Amino acid sequence: MAPSLRYLSLDWIESIARHVNNDADLQKIGCQLSIGITQVVTNGPEGTVVYHLQVGNSGVTFNAGPADPETVRLEQEWQTAVGVATGAMTAEDAFITGQIRITGDAQMLLESQAVFAAMDPIFVAVANATDYT
Repeated sequence: MAPSLRYLSLDWIESIARHVNNDADLQKIGCQLSIGITQVVTNGPEGTVVYHLQVGNSGVTFNAGPADPETVRLEQEWQTAVGVATGAMTAEDAFITGQIRITGDAQMLLESQAVFAAMDPIFVAVANATDYT
């Protein structure tokens, strides 16, 4: 079966959001941390895409648009986002080489590693249905 979700499309964002909403362990993290992460991906097939991960008292949400409140903003081009998503490059290498630019509280981003670890299985689950071209 061919992938049915274009990476970073609204359908892809909604698919990730459904997984996030249904993950009880991830939702528990929202009681322990508070961070709003905005991702901005430029030069993609659909132009610039902005989406966010919001972690806080009400749990964890993933949706289109910027985080509110926004703690950290990550900006990168499409090819970098695809490279990280597909494992062709690590996020760490992309940060070090300046391919992902961070504004805001970078220390809070480092302190939120539990969120990213909990998000990993969700991204893996959706990857099989994702078209990265």
